[in-house]
Amino acid sequence: MKFGLQFGLQLPRPWADGAEATLFSEALAQMELADRAGFDHAWAVEQHFLEEYSHSSAPEVLLAAASQRTTRIRLGHGIVLMPPAYNHPVRVAERIATLDLVSGGRVDFGIGDSKSRIELEGFGIPAEERRAMTMEAIEQVADMLALEPYPGHTGPHVTVPPRNIVPKPVQRPHPPLWMACSDEASVQACARLGVGALTHGFYDPDEARRVVAEYYETFKRECTPIGHTVNPAVAMLSPFHCDRDAAVAAERGAEAFGFLTYAVRHYYTYGRHIPGHTDIWARSQTVRDELGGPLPVRGSHAVGTPAELAERLRAYEEAGVDQAVFVHQAGRLTHEEITGSLQLFADEVLPEFRARERERARKRRAALAPFAEQALRRREKRSASPVQSVEAYGRTRPDVDPEAAPPEVRAQLRDFARMKRLAMRLDE
Repeated sequence: MKFGLQFGLQLPRPWADGAEATLFSEALAQMELADRAGFDHAWAVEQHFLEEYSHSSAPEVLLAAASQRTTRIRLGHGIVLMPPAYNHPVRVAERIATLDLVSGGRVDFGIGDSKSRIELEGFGIPAEERRAMTMEAIEQVADMLALEPYPGHTGPHVTVPPRNIVPKPVQRPHPPLWMACSDEASVQACARLGVGALTHGFYDPDEARRVVAEYYETFKRECTPIGHTVNPAVAMLSPFHCDRDAAVAAERGAEAFGFLTYAVRHYYTYGRHIPGHTDIWARSQTVRDELGGPLPVRGSHAVGTPAELAERLRAYEEAGVDQAVFVHQAGRLTHEEITGSLQLFADEVLPEFRARERERARKRRAALAPFAEQALRRREKRSASPVQSVEAYGRTRPDVDPEAAPPEVRAQLRDFARMKRLAMRLDE
C-alpha cells in the first residue's frame, strides 16, 4: 500500500498578520520532509471561498513550488475543479502538462466538481449541471493532452476549435487520472471510467474491503475509459496523527479532526456562512462545549502510536486499498507536531509497508493487464477530421505603404512587405 498526504491548508481563526504566508511555507517544508521520508504522493486540493477549512485555491502554484523542492514524491492535483467556469479545459491541459514537465513527470491528475453552494454559486455554476460539465470537460482535457493536434469539440458545456495544445506532458498519453468520490456510487463510476478513486468517506476496514472489491469487479466488467489509458486504483482518505504517547495522539486528533468534521459539515451540510465574518473555529468550540465532549467524527482514523497505526493500516492493506491518503494538517496542530508525527511514522511504520508494496503492485498490474486491454478496446477511437487553417488577423489588413512612412523606416518596411509576400506564397 502506498501513502500520500493531503494538503488542504486549514487555518482556523483568529488570523494573525502573516498567518497565510507561514501556512504555505510550512506546507512546502512538509512536502520536502515527505519526499525525503518516503511518502509516495502529495495531494493538493482546489477549493474556493472556504475560509478556515481550506485556503488551497491555487494548488497548481503550490505544486509547482513543491516540484522544485522535491525529487521523487508524486504531485497530485487532488482535485482540479472541472466545470469550465472554474477552469477552462484548455488552461487545465496547459497547466497539467507544464507541471508534469517541470516536475520530471511526477503529476497525478485528480478531477471533481465540488458540492458546496458557496463555491458553485461563486462561479455561477448550476449545481444540477456540475457533474455533466465535469465529465464533458475531462474527456476533452484528456484529448488535449494526448492528441496532436486536438481535433476540437462542440458540446453543451465545452466548445473549443481545433488547436494543438502545447506543451505536452512527460507522461504519455497523459498523467494518471483520478476522481474524487464521496459515496459508493461515485466509486463505481470511477471504475467504469477507468480512473482512480479518491475516496473521502473515511471508511473502516470492513467497508473498505467491500468497496475495493466492488470497484475492481466493476472495472473488469464495465470499464470504458474516459481517458487514453486506465488507472485502476482506490485511495482512501484518513485523518492522521502519530505520537509515541497514545493519549497525546488521541487528544490532538480529537481536537484537530473534530474541527475538520465540523468545518466540512458547516460548508456542505448545515452552515449559514457570512463571508469574511463567520468564525467557524469559535462555533465549533461552542458546539463542543454544549455537547459535553469531543466533536463527533466518522470512520476509522490513523491516529495513535506507531504500533497502533501499523496494525490498523495492515487491515486496509489486506482490504486491497492501494493508497492511504493522510489528512495530516488540521485544526490547530502546530508545524512541529505535524512534522514530528510524519517523521515518526516514516521511521517506524513506513518501512514495513514499503517492503511489500513493490511486489504487491507488480502482481496487481499483471492481474489487471488483460482487463485494461479490453477496456481500451471498448473506448471509441476518435478519428481526427482535417484541421482547418487559422488565419492571422493581419492577412486582411491593408499593407502599409513604405513610401508614406518616415525615411528612416522605409527600408525596414519594404523588407517586412517582401517577407509577407514570400510567407503567404507558402500557403498557396
